Amino acid sequence: MNFRNLITTLTLLCISFTANVALAKDAVPLADDPVTEQRLITISEEMRCLVCQNESLAGSRSDLANDLRREIRNLIQEGKTDEQIRAFMVERYGDFVLYRPPVKPITWLLWIGPFAILLAGIVGLLMYLRRRNQEVAGVTLSAEDNRRIDALLKGAPTSASESKHD
Repeated sequence: MNFRNLITTLTLLCISFTANVALAKDAVPLADDPVTEQRLITISEEMRCLVCQNESLAGSRSDLANDLRREIRNLIQEGKTDEQIRAFMVERYGDFVLYRPPVKPITWLLWIGPFAILLAGIVGLLMYLRRRNQEVAGVTLSAEDNRRIDALLKGAPTSASESKHD
């Protein structure tokens, strides 16, 4: 009797899984117009998700990104141009929303900052190496130091090290 119940349960599970696959549909675009959806993707790929920050607005799945895409879609349907939509987003969220912010006095640090940090690092490294080389080059060994080094290299104890250990 247990075997029959097992077979019946497995059969019902297989039928329900098959029905789910048969009834599955392709994901429909959120906009009825594929041109609108393509414009949305193009615009949102140039914008940064304000929650994720390292992901584009098109690729993010955060709630804010969904809201911003819905807002962009509404602006597209209102007939706004791509530039007007970008200006609206920058006005509302600042230049940070753009992956490539415009070069203007307020964003100079964004554009020049990484190069300035790299240049400062290179200059600091060169100064450190030059100072270190000057310190090492100025050291001269006395005759006693040379004799002890030779003795250490040959493996024989020096008189100075024998007196310390005694």
